[in-house]
Amino acid sequence: MVGFFLVLGASALWAVDTLIRYPLINKGVGSFSVVFYEHLILSSIFLIIFYKKIPSFFKIPRKHVLYFFIVGAIGSGFSTLAFTKAFHFLNPSLVILLQKFQPVVAISLASVILKERVGPMFILWAIICILGAFLISYDDIINLFSSRANFLTIISQPGSFQGYILVIFSIFGWGSSTVFGKKLLKIGYQDEEVMAGRFILGLVSLLPFIPFYSGLFSHELNVYGNISLMVLVSGLLAMYLYYHGLRKLSARACSLTELSFPFMAVIVNWVFLDAKLTLIQLLGGLLLLLGSIIIQLKRY
Repeated sequence: MVGFFLVLGASALWAVDTLIRYPLINKGVGSFSVVFYEHLILSSIFLIIFYKKIPSFFKIPRKHVLYFFIVGAIGSGFSTLAFTKAFHFLNPSLVILLQKFQPVVAISLASVILKERVGPMFILWAIICILGAFLISYDDIINLFSSRANFLTIISQPGSFQGYILVIFSIFGWGSSTVFGKKLLKIGYQDEEVMAGRFILGLVSLLPFIPFYSGLFSHELNVYGNISLMVLVSGLLAMYLYYHGLRKLSARACSLTELSFPFMAVIVNWVFLDAKLTLIQLLGGLLLLLGSIIIQLKRY
């Protein structure tokens, strides 16, 4: 249960992060800029902490480098960009709903890569968790189906093919990141070392995209201050809790617990922005938490 509460705590910090992240984006700070600054600051911190260990990184087995690449470049860099870009091609509600299938990818990969057993009772409670996640985001479902355009038009709008490819990539990228992060922890890497590899390789993966985003370093000083605060909360502290929790959880259970993020975000909006919780959202949150707790207690 300790691992469950650690990942739940990480989800709560990611939810608090939205109080800073979205106002920045609404003020005109591009999504790429925010993601790039995050990786730049965190990479700098970990390079300072592990500067003596940098030469040893080049001596680790090639397959371990591949695992770090999947966690950092694909999971943290490319997938974040792909998910953000998908909003330009698809209805935002559709993008958010499709992302709810990420645990399906993580659970499937965990059974193959980590040989984690997926029994019928786990599948039952996993379905309950995913159902809870959909209920938490029921506003997105309503917005999707109550649009003036019919559903067929929404899912086949111009550029939708690119949008689906980008969302699918991000789903597989984030699911793979969970599984291979767990793989690295099982091999014997410390939480901080996995975090360092994640952010440094994530930064490296973002460098080729810089020429396509002008004005990257032209923001006001307070923007960098807000991003630094956000990095400490959702990047440093939250990711430490996450990997510490992942060490104690199976990858499949961790991926389901991560679904609590939207519920935590709703609670944060309720507390700080007076956005009331609905009964459907409360029911969804309870189903999600109940399913995750049962899986931990019964060790399904």
